[in-house]
Amino acid sequence: MPGLAPDAESETGIPKSRSEARRSEAMEELEHTCPQPRLTLTAPAPFADETSCQCRAPHEKLTIAQARRGTPVDRPVRVYADGIFDLFHSGHARALMQAKTLFPNSYLLVGVCSDDLTHKFKGFTVMNENERYEALRHCRYVDEVIRDAPWTLTPEFLEKHKIDFVAHDDIPYSSAGSDDVYKHIKEAGMFVPTQRTEGISTSDIITRIVRDYDVYARRNLQRGYTAKELNVSFINEKKYRFQNQVDKMKEKVKNVEEKSKEFVYKVEEKSHDLIQKWEEKSREFIGNFLELFGPDGAWKQMFQERSGRMLQAFSPRQSPNSSPTRGRSPSRSPSPPWVFNKASPPSSPKAASASLSSMSEGDEDEK
Repeated sequence: MPGLAPDAESETGIPKSRSEARRSEAMEELEHTCPQPRLTLTAPAPFADETSCQCRAPHEKLTIAQARRGTPVDRPVRVYADGIFDLFHSGHARALMQAKTLFPNSYLLVGVCSDDLTHKFKGFTVMNENERYEALRHCRYVDEVIRDAPWTLTPEFLEKHKIDFVAHDDIPYSSAGSDDVYKHIKEAGMFVPTQRTEGISTSDIITRIVRDYDVYARRNLQRGYTAKELNVSFINEKKYRFQNQVDKMKEKVKNVEEKSKEFVYKVEEKSHDLIQKWEEKSREFIGNFLELFGPDGAWKQMFQERSGRMLQAFSPRQSPNSSPTRGRSPSRSPSPPWVFNKASPPSSPKAASASLSSMSEGDEDEK
């Protein structure tokens, strides 16, 4: 017919009717454009009012089994966790970690109640709402922070933020006139339990502060805070300052004691080393002395060698008996018996003494 636009062609080349083309265009417009989980941690998580989900595609209701299988594949599972998060600690972080890892592909939204709502239903907080918002923004498991979150979740709130599941510990949370504020969420099949971390909670931390109030007040006075800022009376201020002075003196005495103990320990260690070195040197000296002057020492051998040389010098060996004798001259009288022959000196001191005795006997005979 004239005036009609030509039919669009399908991927197979077969022309489409106008209604089919419109349906395909509508489906393209309804593709999921939900925010994706954070892949980098170079910036804090955004607030929900800054980057709200503008996806127009219908969010079909999911079961927990489907979400754990990784379906749907075209969008992340949007998990919501709420709380006060006062004095943000490791128990909070572990609960958010569990909520983030419930499903293979999840987008974690965290709702934080305002100061007015918290003071009305629970009590006074240590951190104000802005401090608590910022603490959540800088948690690595959080993809989006919802400020001024409601105390009880309404269907309108769940629809607005396209929430698939709510994560919280399974203990019934009685508040605002209800035995369990998550009862209707559990009945709708949208509740996923997490485990609490034992031994850590905001109430426990506040209890420690109240219990050790004097210690913290004294520490802050020492750091420069005034008594008015700490809400401390005049008498308590003087008492705390006096206690700080006493603690300083104790610390000085303790340091002196530690240094003196360290000095004594070093002296003992040095004396032990000196005694050990002295023992080693004394053993070495005794060994060297015994090598020189012992029974088989070098000094004895040297003395024996020298004494042998001296004896040999005083008493050399006798001349052989077969040596030729000189003829006596007739004109000359025989030499007296006490005159020794130069060629044959006495072989030993004993021989010399024997010759002397024979000489004396000869003299006696002559008389």
